[in-house]
Amino acid sequence: MTAANIDNNRNNKNSDRPTHTLDLRGEVCPFTFVKTKLKLEEIDSGEVLEVIFDHQPAVEDVPRSVKTEGHEVLSIEEIGDNLWRVVIKKR
Repeated sequence: MTAANIDNNRNNKNSDRPTHTLDLRGEVCPFTFVKTKLKLEEIDSGEVLEVIFDHQPAVEDVPRSVKTEGHEVLSIEEIGDNLWRVVIKKR
């Protein structure tokens, strides 16, 4: 697969593959939600944001808060020791 194909796949708004990544390692609540919310405001409806956390309370708080804001949480997964990935689709 060429670099152009990879870029095209990442820009496909109809896909549930992340189009943006926000690395919040080292951040704690409430900053994890605030920064996630600000990033969601920057992206277009239908785009998918991948957020990386190393603060366990954020793994529960951020998905709950973004759902309240009307967005869709596509997945929550532990990807390492004390490291989580939350995938959010902007509505």
